[in-house]
Formats: sequence, structure tokens, C-alpha cells
Amino acid sequence: MTSQPSTHLLTRTVRLAVGPHADGSAASSNGLVSAVAALGLEPIVEFEVCCAGSPDESGYLVDIGVIDRAVRTRVSGVLHRKLRALWALSESELRDSRAMARACDPAELLAEALAALEPALPAAVRSLTYRTSPFRSATIERGPDATQQNPRGTTMPDGATTNHATPDARRVLLSETFEFAASHRLHIPSLGDDANRALFGKCNNPNGHGHNYRIEVAVEVPSVHPAAHGAGDGRPRFGFPDLEEVVGREIMARFDHKHLNLDCPEFRDLNPSVEHIARVCHDLLAPAIATRGGALRFVRVWETEKTSCRYPA
Repeated sequence: MTSQPSTHLLTRTVRLAVGPHADGSAASSNGLVSAVAALGLEPIVEFEVCCAGSPDESGYLVDIGVIDRAVRTRVSGVLHRKLRALWALSESELRDSRAMARACDPAELLAEALAALEPALPAAVRSLTYRTSPFRSATIERGPDATQQNPRGTTMPDGATTNHATPDARRVLLSETFEFAASHRLHIPSLGDDANRALFGKCNNPNGHGHNYRIEVAVEVPSVHPAAHGAGDGRPRFGFPDLEEVVGREIMARFDHKHLNLDCPEFRDLNPSVEHIARVCHDLLAPAIATRGGALRFVRVWETEKTSCRYPA
């Protein structure tokens, strides 16, 4: 079969109740809440599957029912196995940061989940995302140019066809959104008062104005390949606890409930627009994250629900 570039990216979200129905046999009548029947108190998580390729004669790239069943049976089993291992930790292990980091490693979870999912799907999986809330997610992905894909799989350099991602093309992205409250004034000292008012309007109010800023921080961490499970130097990978500690120290302690122009040296000579805030936050976070083994991919700052800026683009 001649290799063709991918022409479509299909995304399907499947929700799972984290409860006793780990095999997905008890379906829910409310697909918006869960694809597995929930008793009412369990947490509900999301898996988002993105498949790349070209549709066949049916018009389908992948039948979404096939994706749903694969996530409910194969991925759910991996998730519940990981959770049971976490719940089985002793009190001393729960106090051991290394043991906790290993038990809660999202990169390991996603690598095993992807390995379980891929054989059940007829198209290449571009990414798999695990989302525990609207504000936290982990994604294993590969770049769109890592391999050439076709409707029935991926053509490898040796001519073989597979629907598996190339292991060394995979990367894991941790994303978490935080909130801080701050006030600022948009003002350029070299311009006159009339020019500043004309340019910035109400945002030039001499006493400033406030926002509840939201900041999404996305960090790339080393991927895991199931065949290499247990390999490495044993050190915990960068995880969400590291992300929260770094953002808390570098961003929240620095900017939360502050007047950016008056209280923060970073904006003493820099107009605190949302564009500049995003870049400053990125430059503060990047070296701190790098020292812990992660790589900052981007920062996105929301000034309002309708206005945000991502840096770098």
C-alpha cells in the first residue's frame, strides 16, 4: 500500500468512573457523565484519543464505538491497576516522596495505556490525554511529521505497516492551570497622558484595575516505553507535585494579590500587558523547571475569559 500523508485528525473523549466497574461491563445511560455506570460518589476522569489518517470508503477514519470500547476495556484496566497499586502503599511508602512519585507517574500510566490501546485501533494514535479535571491533564503525543500515516496504519522505513507510534517520537506533556489575582495599569511613561488614555482606555486608570489571571503551564517530561519499563537511574520523573511547587514559588508568591507595576520589579519598566505577563512567567519558570528534569513547552495566561496569550506561540 502506498503511504499517504494524514488528512484528518479525529478526537474522541471517553469518560470513566473510577470505581468498581473496572472492566467497563456496566454501561452508563448518561454518556456525558461517564461511559461506565457510576454509583454517584466516584471521581470521573477523561481519556481523549486523537487518531490520524485518511477515512476509508465508509467515510470513517475510526468508528467511535471502537474507540469507546477500547478505552473502557483496555485503558480502564491499566488505570485501575495503577490505582490499586497506589492504594496498596503502606503508610511509610505514602510518606516517601520517591515511592509516591513512582506510583503516581503519569508518563508511565500513559505509556502503558497507549500500548494497550493501539492494537485495538485501525488508525495511528497521534496522542492520548488523561484528564482528571478541567485544570490538569497529561498527554502522550508524537509530532505530526514523525511518521507517514495511512488509513490502515503507519508505513515504517522498512516498508512494514503498523498503527503503533514510533517509541522515540513520543513525548509526554503535563499541563496544569493556576489562578492568581493581581492589579495593573497599562501605561507608557514616554507617552503623554492623552495618548495613554487614547491607547489603553479604562486600562490606563491611574489607580490601576484588577484581574483574576489564569495561567496554564505545560511541561514536557521524558517519555516511557513499555519495553523499557523499570529502566533508568531510578530517580522520579518530573511530576505534578514539582510543577505546583515551582509555580507556587516563582509565580504565585511573586504576583498573587500584588500590584504588578508597583510591587513587582519584573514590571517596573515593562508594561504589564497579558503578552508581557506570559513572557515574564515563562522566563521565570523555564530554568526552575529545567533544574528538576522537565522542559517548559509554553505558558498561557488568561486576562479574562475572552482574552489570553500563549508564549511561545
